Amino acid sequence: MFILLFALWIIFNGRITPEIVLLGIGIVSLIFLFLCRFMDYSIRKDMRAYRNLFAGIAYLFLLVAEIVKANFCVMKLIVSSKYVVEHKLLTFETDLKGEAAKVVLANSITLTPGTITVTLDEDTYLVHCLDKELGEGIEASSFVERLRKMESRED
Repeated sequence: MFILLFALWIIFNGRITPEIVLLGIGIVSLIFLFLCRFMDYSIRKDMRAYRNLFAGIAYLFLLVAEIVKANFCVMKLIVSSKYVVEHKLLTFETDLKGEAAKVVLANSITLTPGTITVTLDEDTYLVHCLDKELGEGIEASSFVERLRKMESRED
């Protein structure tokens, strides 16, 4: 958080001079201390976020790749007349621990064309799939594996 706040300070000032850098370090330090003291923030949480930064960026690339692949599958379903579309409602459970990881998984499923997360109740997901092929292996998808790895880094 300290680095982010300092980067914002530099960006908003528009130039880098020794005075701006020193004043920025002072102001950002006070804001960071305020966050630690009154907003239940800590350096440990900051380090955890930095550890998962690259994993989060890799997750975004995975999400974009899966969206592109699913777009082609849905296009194939729409354009081809030989396929009979069979809608399906899937229910599956996940072993993800954190609420954030569960919500990210639900949103990733919804962002991927052809699938929509209908409900998320505790560890159980209800997902509507445009075709039963699109829902195959969803409980052990690359999204779940990547989110598990990210959660294990937090411990």
